[in-house]
This record gives sequence, C-alpha cells and structure tokens, in this order.
Amino acid sequence: MTLPKLSSRRVEAPDSLDAINDLYYERGWTDGLPIVPPTEERVRAMLALLGREPQESLGKMGPGNGTVTLEKLAVNAVMAGCKPEHFPVVVAAVKALLAEEFNIAGVSATTGGAVPLIVVNGPIAGELGINADTGAFGAGYRANACIGRAVRLAMRNLGGARPGEVDKSTLGHPGKYTFCIAENEERSPWNPFHVDLGYQPEESTVTVVGITGFHPIIEASAGSGRDVLKTVCSAITPWGTLAFYVPAREAQVVLVLGPEHAREIAEAGFSKRDVQMYVFQHARFPVGQLRGHTYWEGRTWPAWIDDTNDNEMVPAVSRPENVLVFVVGGDGRHSAWLPTWLSTRAVTVAIER
Repeated sequence: MTLPKLSSRRVEAPDSLDAINDLYYERGWTDGLPIVPPTEERVRAMLALLGREPQESLGKMGPGNGTVTLEKLAVNAVMAGCKPEHFPVVVAAVKALLAEEFNIAGVSATTGGAVPLIVVNGPIAGELGINADTGAFGAGYRANACIGRAVRLAMRNLGGARPGEVDKSTLGHPGKYTFCIAENEERSPWNPFHVDLGYQPEESTVTVVGITGFHPIIEASAGSGRDVLKTVCSAITPWGTLAFYVPAREAQVVLVLGPEHAREIAEAGFSKRDVQMYVFQHARFPVGQLRGHTYWEGRTWPAWIDDTNDNEMVPAVSRPENVLVFVVGGDGRHSAWLPTWLSTRAVTVAIER
C-alpha cells in the first residue's frame, strides 16, 4: 500500500521529550504547555480517519494568511494531544473559523482579547466524551481540552496569532489555551442549537463564536422562570460592556443557561424564541448612562435609537436572533452570559465523518 506523501518540513531533534519541548518553545510553536511530538507516524494516524489527501487546503488563515492544509492541521492536533477520532471536529471548527463572517483576523488581533468558543452539538459529543455537564467550561476532559487546544495552536502556527506580535490582546484570555464545550442536549427543555438552525438531530455540528468574556449568573432564590430571566437581563447590563455600543454591527450575545434555570424558564411557558425576545426587550441601558463612556465615540446604533435622549433605552443586541441560547452545565442554579467581539458572527459547520 502506497502511503500519501507528507510535505511538511522535517525538524531534527534529540530523542528526548524535554529537548523537543524546549525546541518547540524556543521557536514559538507552542502555547507554553508541553506538546506531543508530531512524528510522521502520529500525523499519518491523525489523517487516516478522514481518508482525504494531506495537501487538501481548507483556505488561508488570517491574520498571517498561512495556508491551512489537512496535514498542517493534523500536526497541530497531534501537538495538542488529540486522538484521531477528535480530528473531524477540529477540521470542522477550523472551517468555521475561516468563514468570512467569523473574521478570524480581527478576532485574533484585537486588543479586546477575543477567542473562538467551540460548541459541539449532536451525537459525536457523547461519542467523544466532550463534556456538556458539570464543569463543562473547566478542566478534566481530554476531548474538550485537546480539541480546543488544537484549534488555538493552528491559529498560532498557521494564522500567526502570537501574543505581543500579531495578537495585541491587552490582557489576554484563558480561552487562548482552549475553549471547547458541548451543549447538554439531554437536559435541555428545547431543541438543540443545531436543530434550530435546520440540521437533523442525528447530525453533528461545530459552532464557533468570537467571545471576549465570561460572566457567571447565579439565581438561587427566585421562584419562577420569569424572575430568573429578570436576573439574567440585569446581569447583562453592567458598566463597561461593549455590546451596548455596537448593536448595529449585528453583535451577538451568548446566553448559557444551566439545566435547572432552563427547566424553570421553560416551565414558566417560555420557548427559546421567547427567551431571545425577553432578553432583547429587557437587557437595555439608558443613553444617558452610556454617554461619554466605554466606546461612545465608536458607537454604531440602529437608526431608531435617539442618541440625544438620555432616557432612550439601548438594547444589547439589535434583534432577538442575536441572542444565542445554549443549555450547558450540571446541577446548581448557575448560568452565564458571554459577550462577543464587535465585528464577528457565529458560524456553524457540519462535522464530516
């Protein structure tokens, strides 16, 4: 059997894990954590499951515009510690990153510290053990950690997003190591996110969203789902939030509801569409309090907002559809909202297997 040709440049290194990691770190190829050496054998194993040509290109990745081939992506997946069965998810996530509306160059370079949140839907999440339950945003699950890290290493090594160079993030972001979860479809009272987009339940997808922050929401006292939503909307309206200055750019907000909050809201008669509408109508800030702060000079508001009226209420999003709702997590009445960067759109791609 003739093996497909691999074209990546070979690097000679001592037969020592410590020496290899030192070399990769010195050359700027790692995120600071140890890597798995991407030997030819490991890279071939990563590619084998797809059965496609190693030189197949997914496109150019900004801001450095490096060509993303399956082989180069496999190298980074090996380095991240992925198993071969993780690789189709990595490929789909990178395809989503390369979509024009995601704006990978901007997300990678902004001072705001934006990072792609990767959300997996469908049967593959359970098959691979991608955590959607307790601690989904935390540590302890190989699939979450390695898939997210592979995407980040590709952004660094193929897209050129190195901190202090092209990546100008003022403070950085912990998601620049890894940021991958699955939706807790089993405990959601509504359709999964990908089904709302027109995919079949048995299909598997990856959604990437350009996120700038993570804001926990606790509501352990309210007795109704409507009151839970009141708390959610109050949490989305803190000072210094960019969302209120850029709704006309179609900026989005990710609302992550814990299963208990989601159940309480559904039991109060709210569909997911109702939740989006409620947040659109109630997560608002008066012009007078926004004036002269945060991003005032760069504000982009819909024409119907009167910026001369201090009592005019500005929404966090320009329309309900820009509230992206996911059910994630385990027991405990906790949720979170995640603002997006001002010039990016969420992208969903089917996972090919």
